[in-house]
Order: sequence, then C-alpha cells, then structure tokens
Amino acid sequence: MYERRYDESTQQTDANTCPECDGRVTMNTVEVVCDDCGLILAETTVDLGAEWRSFTDEPSRSRVGPPKTPARHDRGLSTEIGRGRDGVGRTLDGKTRRRLSRLRREHSRGRFQSKAERNQAYGFTEIRRMVGALGLGTALRDQACRLFSSAQDAGLFPGRTLEGMAGAAVYGVCRCTARSETLGDIVEVSRAERRQIRTAYRTLNTELGLPAAPRTPETFLPKLVSALDLPQAVERRARRLLATADDATIASGGNPAGIAGGAILVAASEVGVREHFTQKAVASLADVTPLTVRTHRDALRVVCEKSATQPDVGQTRVSSD
Repeated sequence: MYERRYDESTQQTDANTCPECDGRVTMNTVEVVCDDCGLILAETTVDLGAEWRSFTDEPSRSRVGPPKTPARHDRGLSTEIGRGRDGVGRTLDGKTRRRLSRLRREHSRGRFQSKAERNQAYGFTEIRRMVGALGLGTALRDQACRLFSSAQDAGLFPGRTLEGMAGAAVYGVCRCTARSETLGDIVEVSRAERRQIRTAYRTLNTELGLPAAPRTPETFLPKLVSALDLPQAVERRARRLLATADDATIASGGNPAGIAGGAILVAASEVGVREHFTQKAVASLADVTPLTVRTHRDALRVVCEKSATQPDVGQTRVSSD
C-alpha cells in the first residue's frame, strides 16, 4: 500500500519513519511496527541465516555443498550425483540406479573442459594428500594450490611431472612461511623423486620469484626436540648455543637443519640425556648426513670452550678498582 523500500541485509527501512504519522519505526523478532500509531509495516522477517536441512533420519543437519575453496579446480562449485537414495531418502529401484550410474559416468567425463583442468585437478589432489599426511593445515594447502596454478599459468609444466610440481609447490610454501619441514619430509609423502622435486622447486623459485627467506637453525629446534622426545632444557640450552654461534659467525653458510642437529648433540650432552638417541636419528630428522651433524657439533664445542675461557672485561675492571 505504501511506497517504501526495504533493505533485507540490514533489516532497516530507508527513513525509519511511519508513512502514516511519521512516527518512529522499530523492528522486533516478529514484526516491524510504528511506536506512535501502532501501524504494522511487516508481519514476518527475513531469516538471513543458514538453511540447515536433513533428508535422512539422522539428528545431525548440514548444509548442501561445501564452501568455495582454491584447493579444487572448480573452486568447489561442482555437483555430484548421489548413490542409492533420492532427495528425500527413499531407496531407488534397479532401473533408476542403472540410469543414474550412466549419468554419473558421463558427468565424470564432462567435468574437465580441457587437459589443463584435468592436470590441475590431479595436482590439487596430490597437494591435498601431501598436506594431509604432513598435517600442515588448510591455509598452507590453499597457498600451495595457488602456487601450483601460478606455475601452470606461467607455462612451467612441460618437461616436468605433475607429482614433482605438486611436491615443489608444498615445499615452496613451507619455505616462504619459514616452516621447519625439510625436502626429505616432502619426498617421504610424495610420489615423485627427490631430484624431480628439487628441480621443480628451483624452477618455481627462479621463474616466479618466491619470497623464500633463509631459515635459521632455531626454526628446526622444536621439531628435533619433539621428535626425539627430549626435555625442554635441551632446547633452551641449544638456543643459547646457537646465539653464541651466530655471534661467532659459525652459522653462516651452513645447513640450518644440520647446525640445529649439532646444537642438539652438544646441549643433550650437557644436560645428560645424550644416550637417549643416536647421531643417525638426528641426521635423519634434519635431512642431512651424520658427518654434517658431527662437523657442526665440533664447531659449536670450540665456540663454547672459547666463550668459557674468555675473561669478562667488566668484572676484571671492578675487581681491580
């Protein structure tokens, strides 16, 4: 009856006034009414919440379809043909099941419009599998899928395997986010060889200019201590050793994971838990050789001995005075 506009997103009228008496209009959970004359402008409100429905006898309810995600080639907006039951939960007869099976087969064949989409779907599947095996989380998964898409758009796939590019995308995101996962961790859950992932990562880093900052040895300490089941005193002592090594420029130019492994050996010896693990176990977790771990261990011991024997200049001056 009255000319007015209504914004469902904000649940407010344009003027917040009554068209009859220009009184104040308010809204409750049931209706929109004028406070002065009592005119009801709307009797029902629009529910802007999620529509939760259940087509089975189970008490749990869920919405239809997952949210949009960059971890799928179609952003998660594809449709799926169900099996066995219709929309209201009734069992299908044999003729209908056979017809739906044929439709499901044709629907699966028509999911991809090109070979590029098929490769992207396969690569995203590999990334989701590796991220799930490593327990890295959905945020890193989405970043790895975007990196994989960027590499495909840049034309970096010819001559390389999809498994290697997927592993390189996961490793590249781990490097860009300063995580402690090594190349060996990626190879362990990947279907590609170490050489393929390393070559693909170098290509991504060169062609796309990844912001992969150098990792510090302190990044690997929590991982090594947790995997070896060592007390927190070992990690605290190892951090102090690495701080001394940084001051002495010992850590520059070396493998940060190997330096962290050497610090763990020295710290565990000082704390008294060195017999709980072997050098080979530390080297395997750090993805280096035992010789690398021993080399950094000996260098850290030399730095510790020098710092222990060096006199404190400040204390010497106080005693002389």
